[in-house]
Amino acid sequence: MRLCYLADAESIHTQRWLSYFADKGHEVHLLSLNSFGDYNIENVDLHPLKRLRPQIRDISFPINLLSDTIQVRKVIKKIKPDIVHAHFVANYGVLGALSGFHPFVVSAWGSDVLIAPKNSRIIKNLVKFTLKKADLVTCDGENSIDALIKLGEKLQKIKIILLGVDTKEFNPNQRDKKVREELKIFDPPTVISVRNFDEVYDVESLIKAIPLVLKQVPNAKFIIGGSGSQESYLKELAKSLGVWNSVRFTGWLPRNEFVKCLASADIYVSTSLSDGGIAVSTSEAMACGLPVVVTNSGDNRKWIREGENGFVVPIRDPDTLAEKIIYLLENEDVRKRFGNINRRIIKEKVDYEKNMKKMEELYKSVLR
Repeated sequence: MRLCYLADAESIHTQRWLSYFADKGHEVHLLSLNSFGDYNIENVDLHPLKRLRPQIRDISFPINLLSDTIQVRKVIKKIKPDIVHAHFVANYGVLGALSGFHPFVVSAWGSDVLIAPKNSRIIKNLVKFTLKKADLVTCDGENSIDALIKLGEKLQKIKIILLGVDTKEFNPNQRDKKVREELKIFDPPTVISVRNFDEVYDVESLIKAIPLVLKQVPNAKFIIGGSGSQESYLKELAKSLGVWNSVRFTGWLPRNEFVKCLASADIYVSTSLSDGGIAVSTSEAMACGLPVVVTNSGDNRKWIREGENGFVVPIRDPDTLAEKIIYLLENEDVRKRFGNINRRIIKEKVDYEKNMKKMEELYKSVLR
């Protein structure tokens, strides 16, 4: 098949998706508004879209939308793809819909259908327009299905495709003593969070829970990876609460370092206020054999059984979060049992290869 994608070139999820289909021998094209820089995927043709930036703020959106649409139509006409597939409904999805090409597939990633339509009537109408134009809509969770239906999408057009985890890459054997030594963690049990420093991920609640944890487990350490708009605030918060020496802010980590860092921790935490399905990082931590403590968002309760393979806590509740972290820190046998169960769940249900094969069959079905 000749596949044309509209997606964020800088996203690891985009890169993995395209790599799979390129490796399977399909002709793959990517149109993206991001600067490609050194980004390159073997056997993928890259088509940068040039974004106009007019000085008059009030007209920047319609002008950019018109410019982007013209460019997308021109490239699609040249490529003559079998399928156009846009990732993220609220931006690339709109461009795919405005291209007028069919078959048109769009994938919802979470916030594009769960949050963005609630914040703007314009975005809501554009999302509804995009969904109406799509021949197939995919998402990665049942909560996203509910949101899509409320936006007017028909259930029979929606399919769940998880972004998936490479369980060969993410596994307990990636645990690396050197990583812990470099972070000056050494032997103490360690908690890790790798959600970005944006308000929706509420890393603030984790930092507020740390003093409570340290009262019970003084030698505990916390790895906090990521970057974002709240970075300075979160670092100052850690200092003001007197927990700076127990926290390791790693910043954004390259893929190979990320895997080893995740597998080298003992407990994974996600404090997100909103997720589409189960977060990829949560799945990756589970694949590495970690017990998880996650907030009651997305489809977390469908994947985490309380007291069996982890804990689901209320959002913005540092006290309960600390309580569950303390329990796992103090019970190594429970951590290992939960982690083993999580590894098995991901291998059976969230394996990357299985989900991409399912997507390939959906492409063939849409073409038929």
